[in-house]
Amino acid sequence: MSKKADIQNPGTQWYVYIIQASDGCLYTGVTTDVERRFNEHGSPIKGARFFRGRRPVEVVYIEKHPDRSSAQRRESVIKKLSRKLKLELIGGRIAD
Repeated sequence: MSKKADIQNPGTQWYVYIIQASDGCLYTGVTTDVERRFNEHGSPIKGARFFRGRRPVEVVYIEKHPDRSSAQRRESVIKKLSRKLKLELIGGRIAD
């Protein structure tokens, strides 16, 4: 979604999400529609490069944010966390 779309729809809800991949790795991203983005990650055209050679299995974490900027700042923080801390954030839903 472009910045122009944010201006036109100031009430757009943004989400930071974590997806568990088929090899157990965790992927963090931002979107306005988690279900749509999860499905896109399974596509070789719209999916993130991370999912080449692995497939998305399950969305294991979602956080709501009021705008794209705050969602991207939070995504950056989460991406810098160790796997152990990400698992704690998720709440231990994934066995290590």
